[in-house]
Amino acid sequence: MKNLNRWLAKLLQVVLKALKRNEREYTPKTQVKDKTALKKPTEVKGVNLLIIRDTFTKESTIGRLFINGESFCDTLENPYINNERNISCIPEGQYKVRLRLPRESATRDYLHLLVQDVPNRSYILFHRGNTAEDTSGCILVGNGRKHNVVENSRLAMDLLIKEILNLGGENINLIIKNK
Repeated sequence: MKNLNRWLAKLLQVVLKALKRNEREYTPKTQVKDKTALKKPTEVKGVNLLIIRDTFTKESTIGRLFINGESFCDTLENPYINNERNISCIPEGQYKVRLRLPRESATRDYLHLLVQDVPNRSYILFHRGNTAEDTSGCILVGNGRKHNVVENSRLAMDLLIKEILNLGGENINLIIKNK
C-alpha cells in the first residue's frame, strides 16, 4: 500500500507538470530559507498541516494554514454549530488527511484533500471556494481574506497541492486550533 501511495504521488507530480499552466515560477515555501531556494528537496517524512482559526462571525470562521510550521494561506469554514453536517466547521482536534483524486468525486474535477475520521461527519474536504456558501462544512483555502471571504482560491488550492506533492504527498496530518 505504501509503495502504491508513493507511485500515485509521483504520478500526480507528472500529471501536474504536464498540465502546467502559464503560472509564474513557484518555489515551495518549505524549500525557501532566507529567500534562497535549497538545492535538494526537503526530506520531511510526512506533511504537518496546522489551521489556527482567528476570526469568528455568524457566517464564517477564518484562519491561517501552516505547512510544516510555515505560514501558507488563509482558510474559510462555516461557523461552529455543534458539528452539524453541511452547516458547521469540524471540531478542533487532530485528523489524518489524504489526497483525493478527481475520479473519486462527483463534483471536484481537480486534486483535493479529504479529512478523515471526523466524528459524526464524512467527506470533509479542502477545496476551492470563496464564501461560507461554498463550503458545505468543508475547508476552503485562499490567498487573501476579507470579511467572510477568502480570495484567489483556485491559485491557493493549486499551490497547496503542489506543496504537498513536493513533500511526498503522504502521511498528512492536520491539527485545528481556535485562537
